Amino acid sequence: MLLASLANRPSPLLVIGDSLDDAGYLYHDLSRLLGEEAVLILPSGYKRAIKYGQPDPPSQILRTEALSAWQSASSPVKIVVTYPEALAEKVAPPQMLAEHTLRLSLNSPVDLTEVIKWLRNNNFSEVDYVYEPGHFAHRGSILDIFGYSHELPYRIDFFGDEIDSIRTFNIETQLSEEKLDSVSITANVAHDPNGTSLLKFIPSDTLIAVRDAAFTTARIREVASESLSTSTVIAEEGDTDAMSRVIDAEAFARDFNSFTQLSFTAAASSPDPSAVAIDFQCSPQGIYHKNFDIISDSFSRFLDDGYEIFILSDSDKQIERLKEIFADRGDKIKFSPVIPTLHEGFVDHLKKRCIFTDHQIFDRFHKYNLRSDRARSGKLALSLKELSAIEPGDYIVHVDHGVGKFAGLLRTNVNGHMQEMIKLVYAHDDIIFVSIHSLHKLAKYRGKEGVPPKINTLGTGAWNRVKERTKSKLKDIARDLIKLYAARKQEQGFGFSPDTYMQQELEASFIYEDTPDQLTATQAVKADMESQRPMDRLICGDVGFGKTEIAIRAAFKAAADSKQTAVLVPTTVLAYQHYHTFSKRLKDFPVRVEYLSRARSAKDTKQILADLADGKIDIIIGTHKLVGKSVKFKDLGLLVVDEEQKFGVAVKEKLKQLKTNVDTLTMSATPIPRTLQFSLMGARDLSAITTPPANRYPIVTNVSALSDDLITEAINFEMSRNGQVFVINNRIEGLNELESMIRRLVPDARIVVGHGQMPPEKLEKAIEDFANHDYDVLLATTIVESGIDMPNVNTIIINNAQNFGLSELHQLRGRVGRSSRKAFCYLSVPPHVPLAPVARRRLQAIESFSDLGSGIHIAMQDLDIRGAGNLLGAEQSGFIADLGYETYQKILREAVTELRTEEFADLDNDSVAEPEDFVADCVIESDMELLLPADYVPQESERISLYQELDSIERELDLQAFKTRLQDRFGKVPQVTLELLRIPRLRRLARKLGIEKVALKQSYMYTYFVDDSNKAYYQSPMFGRMLHYLQQHPRQCAIREKNGKRSFSFSNVTSVEQAVDILQQILDLNSI
Repeated sequence: MLLASLANRPSPLLVIGDSLDDAGYLYHDLSRLLGEEAVLILPSGYKRAIKYGQPDPPSQILRTEALSAWQSASSPVKIVVTYPEALAEKVAPPQMLAEHTLRLSLNSPVDLTEVIKWLRNNNFSEVDYVYEPGHFAHRGSILDIFGYSHELPYRIDFFGDEIDSIRTFNIETQLSEEKLDSVSITANVAHDPNGTSLLKFIPSDTLIAVRDAAFTTARIREVASESLSTSTVIAEEGDTDAMSRVIDAEAFARDFNSFTQLSFTAAASSPDPSAVAIDFQCSPQGIYHKNFDIISDSFSRFLDDGYEIFILSDSDKQIERLKEIFADRGDKIKFSPVIPTLHEGFVDHLKKRCIFTDHQIFDRFHKYNLRSDRARSGKLALSLKELSAIEPGDYIVHVDHGVGKFAGLLRTNVNGHMQEMIKLVYAHDDIIFVSIHSLHKLAKYRGKEGVPPKINTLGTGAWNRVKERTKSKLKDIARDLIKLYAARKQEQGFGFSPDTYMQQELEASFIYEDTPDQLTATQAVKADMESQRPMDRLICGDVGFGKTEIAIRAAFKAAADSKQTAVLVPTTVLAYQHYHTFSKRLKDFPVRVEYLSRARSAKDTKQILADLADGKIDIIIGTHKLVGKSVKFKDLGLLVVDEEQKFGVAVKEKLKQLKTNVDTLTMSATPIPRTLQFSLMGARDLSAITTPPANRYPIVTNVSALSDDLITEAINFEMSRNGQVFVINNRIEGLNELESMIRRLVPDARIVVGHGQMPPEKLEKAIEDFANHDYDVLLATTIVESGIDMPNVNTIIINNAQNFGLSELHQLRGRVGRSSRKAFCYLSVPPHVPLAPVARRRLQAIESFSDLGSGIHIAMQDLDIRGAGNLLGAEQSGFIADLGYETYQKILREAVTELRTEEFADLDNDSVAEPEDFVADCVIESDMELLLPADYVPQESERISLYQELDSIERELDLQAFKTRLQDRFGKVPQVTLELLRIPRLRRLARKLGIEKVALKQSYMYTYFVDDSNKAYYQSPMFGRMLHYLQQHPRQCAIREKNGKRSFSFSNVTSVEQAVDILQQILDLNSI
């Protein structure tokens, strides 16, 4: 508050925190008080410490932005926040910054070639699309530039020698956002060897506010005394001159003392006895550990003493929750809500005000965001784009012909018009050309990573046989599921009563805020329990996303109606863990929780079984022992099954008998592919929890070469704070080698090894001992047990990270960072070995996003594939390998549709056969020039992905959006492309009319219909409309028949626009 009030000085105030996190929270609080425009942060330009030499372009943007603010007289910036490590790096001198900045404004005369020349001279790289700082792209009249002084890139549209428009654009979507009148583009001056100290850059009358001056100068001396890390030298990557960019620490200390300083501290006495001290009579917010008895007591005392209470929060929901908890407890506590929140609350004894934050009351981690986060998104967007782009040599699946190799986009001459085709090569060098209007039949082959598919031979029928075999197998699986669902619909179960006040109290006492998915899932489960039909719901969600909490609420609801709950888990470790979680959550409620497993003694087990049969136990948790003959329930009302796919066939059979009329809740951490969810939706009610809990600590992620330094530093640091470490190696062979390396480097670390080829009992024992903290390091292949929550493990080292898929890395990293501690993930790669471009991209994507949100789902295909195998049985994984994932999905959809319309038509009577049911697809052929010209979209891979996107568009709204995007990114849309954009509309209308194929050739349009065997079509209103049009236009229109196939011909059709008009007119007619 004090610093904010000092902000109205002529030049910005410099605020120095003790570390990046301290500076981040100061930046957060000051920008909340003064507005985001008024506060900037000057971070270090490197990831990790500067001695590792890993430059971080998004942080360099923030540095340049802060320096430019000091130079600009019109800048709204009032405060710049920094910290010792950032101050230790040199900055560009003012004169040099000005020389390397280009200013552009609307309607001013500018030569485009001169601008491009300036960019090249200033080390900007020319690329196809701009994703990172230091990039520029030139397409026709459009120039995209990502400079170092703004978090977003600029799109500049030239009209001759003038600038027509300047816009910022979103890196992920590549679409324009905000219009601007003028911009400054700064080159990367962060690494200039002639740099100077920040204290030489800022005006001499700048006021410096510092938390601890002695610590700041000492820390800068420490950074200056370090030498370049050996792993950077070995890897020969990154900035090997990094240490030359560190300032002279002694000169800094001298300059620092010449500035006016303001020391702000929470300490009672000033560190400098000669300084003037001002005591604000404030004390920090108390620590309540979400204990509402203490909170209520403390708040009531403040109110009695005449204090006013303000509670700060970022969400209205949290404020409501607090009010409800106070009301439920009967506390009369009045407070005023304030949105948004600061980092830490305090009590002002002079003004008699309590300023409290909700995250401290609920003991939750509070996160700050820096503006560089938007610049980082480019790395992920680019990586995902490159991973999904089609390159020559890639495997492609054609729905009708099978797996072939992509050999490029070719231009051919058809009746004097230029067209583009895709060339595919099959076995024996057979070639087929695919029209750009049939790209919806192609998909990039995706199977297990690193396993190439078998290329098909054309004309043998083998491909169709595989498709048929897959479809019949899928029909068998789906048929069983649909039958099961139909049988369950008929059965009567127990309808639980509505929520009691104790249920509400239990839910309010949950320490985290429910995520939207969690809330929806809880409501769905309770609604299922209250209905008369037995529940069968599957809840999918990553570990730590809050599935167990939903099970606890359901079990408590069952107990409220005196019904017992059985929780079945696959391993002893999980049984024990769930027992702890359930007991802890329900300790204040009249519910008895017990668990059964190999770990319990015979005496205990006997007693538990007797109590269970007498109804003295409300919730029993156990392994497969629970379905044994000796286990008898008094009144079982709810069955919770965790990780069902891990149980054997025998257990599953016994489960089926238990399940018939008992409410069942199944939980799985294996994500179930979205497409499978939809196609099997009828078979099981499904709730997917995809949003991670808010305010988790982001996991610090680093990619570096495997070195002794890395292992020693990571393990010693974790052990020094009493934590544990996962070390992952993707092959069993390398485990012993790694184990001896760790023993040599960290002799006092207690190491346990776990992998899939160990006997199950031994493996379970190893995991259990590790969970009980008998060991410090778990060395494993992939984390052997995905369901286990180990909050004490906060460092993970993944060796040979380049061999893992993006989603595997994401899941492995998600095993740490589950407590209120900062977590670390080290992705190590072998030194001196060049990485494949795809692997490098993957690692950069995972590194640049330390807290992955929704963007990652795009890349989750390899997990989807594993999920499909788990859900539908191992044999299906084989089919996915043969067909590729996309084709497999298409066949699955067809199989379910056929079942629903043929065998189970009575189950859903609400689907009436639409005309589209007569034809599944419509083929378009043409000799017109319909394409994206190479001078409009120069890159072949981009043209392919645009053709693919266009060819799969179904809705008019999406078509308009596609056209707008084209115009935004590439400029005015040429005529041949406008015609191409009408093809999806033509296909849609043709399908509605039951047309199988449309040919636009030599100024004629031919429409081909289904063969005579489909009598329903020829009696339908759609064919009636065609006949009606024929009667009205006998000169233009004729009917033809050849080999039992009927077709119409329409003359004088010279454009797609005319063809669309004709079909639209037919559709608007009445049937005859």
